[in-house]
Amino acid sequence: MHAVPTFRKGGVHPPDHKVFSREQEIVRLPLPSELVVALSQHMGAPAKPLKAKGDTVERGEKIGESVGFISADVHSPVNGTIKEIKTVTLPNSVQCDAFVITVDEKQPGDASKPIDWRKLKKEELFASIKEHGIVGLGGATFPAHVKFTVPRDKKVEYFVVNGVECEPYLTSDYRLMMEKGKETLEGILIAAKILEAEKIIVGVELNKQDAIDHLKEIVKEKGWPIEVVGLKVKYPQGDEKQLLKAAINREIPSGKLPLDVGAVVSNIGTCYAIYEAIVYKKSLYERIISVTGEGIVNPKNILAPIGTKVSDLLEFCGGLQGDVEKLVSGGPMMGFAFFDTETPVTKGSSGILALHARKKVRRTPCISCGKCVDACPIGLMPTLLYKHITNLNYEVAMNSLSLLDCKECGSCSYVCPAHLPLVHTFKTGKKMGRKK
Repeated sequence: MHAVPTFRKGGVHPPDHKVFSREQEIVRLPLPSELVVALSQHMGAPAKPLKAKGDTVERGEKIGESVGFISADVHSPVNGTIKEIKTVTLPNSVQCDAFVITVDEKQPGDASKPIDWRKLKKEELFASIKEHGIVGLGGATFPAHVKFTVPRDKKVEYFVVNGVECEPYLTSDYRLMMEKGKETLEGILIAAKILEAEKIIVGVELNKQDAIDHLKEIVKEKGWPIEVVGLKVKYPQGDEKQLLKAAINREIPSGKLPLDVGAVVSNIGTCYAIYEAIVYKKSLYERIISVTGEGIVNPKNILAPIGTKVSDLLEFCGGLQGDVEKLVSGGPMMGFAFFDTETPVTKGSSGILALHARKKVRRTPCISCGKCVDACPIGLMPTLLYKHITNLNYEVAMNSLSLLDCKECGSCSYVCPAHLPLVHTFKTGKKMGRKK
C-alpha cells in the first residue's frame, strides 16, 4: 500500500474547524450602499489612483493602475460615485489610500458572452490576466502576470495547483471546487497554456475527498490532461515549498523559487479568476470569503465585492454571538487579527473569522524542548532564532540561522509549551535585520 503523499519535514495538524461553513453553498452578498476599495491589495507597489473625488465609475473599470513590475491594477466592483479618497489601515497593518464609492441603485447585468480561449495565443492570454488585475488568491496576493513570466532559460515542467486549503476554518476553496469545478479546471488549462507546462497536478487534502472525486470525475469526462492528487492532511501543506515536496517530490533550495525546480504553483481560486478574466473579460473585483467561526451566528461562504466592509459581511451572517475575543482576516495560523469592523476586504481576504476567547496561558522561559524544531517545515531552529533576535543579534539570525527562509506559518508557535511569541519575534527580526 502506497503512503499518502505529504511533505517530509515538520508540520502540525491543528483541528480543522471547517464544520461551521463546509456545507454552506456560495451566496452572493446583497450590494452594500458603500464600498472602500484599497489601492494596495496585492504584493508590491500600491496602484496609482486614476480617479478623483466626485468621479463616476463603472463596474469593471480600471480605477488604479499598477506601478512597476510587481504591482497590479485595481478595478471598480460597481457602478457608483467616488465619495472621497481616504487612508485606510488593512488587517496586515498596511496603510494605503482607498476609494470610498457610493453604490448606484441600478447595476449592470451579467450579459457578456463567453469567449473560446482555445483560439487565443498564449501572449493574448497573458496580457488579459494582467489587464484584469489577477493576483494570487491564496493570501499572498502575488500578481499573476509576474508569476507567469517565465525567463527564457527556464521551462515549466510542472504546473501545480493548490487546492489544499490547509488553514483551519476556511472553506471558500472547497466550495469553489464543489460548485465551480468545471470552470476552475478550465482556468487551470488556460494558465497551463500560458506557462507551456508539460504536466498539470492539482493537490487537494484528503479531508476534502468529495472535492477530489468531483474534480477527477470532470477530468475523466472531458479527457483533460490534469492529475488530481489526494494529499495527507497536514499543515502548512498549502505553502508552495511543502506542496511541491508533497506533489512532485522536489525541494526548493534556500533562496530559490519554484521555477528553479521546474515548477509554478498557483492557488485554485486564482485559476477560477483567470477563467472568468479570459472567458468573460471579468476583472478581479469580487471574491469568495468564508465568514465563519464559533462567534458567527450563521457562518457563510459569501461572494462579495472587493471593498466590502467587514461590518456588512457580519450583518449578512446574523452578527456575532458569545464571547468573541478577536476578529481575524484569513486563517488562524497565518491571518491577521484586527478590531475595526469598518475595515474593507481585499483581493487577499480568504476569510473573516470571529473567534471566542481561549483559556488564558502564561508565558514561561524557553525550556529547550525542541518541539519547535520538530514542527518547522523548513528545518530551521526556531529556539535559537528566538534567542538571538531577543538579544538583538539580527545579523546572526539572518545570515547564520537563515531567518529569511522562515515562512511565518506558525507551526512553531502552535506547539511551543512556553507559549512564546515566536512568529511575531521572527517578523520583527526580519524588519530589523533588513535595516542593518
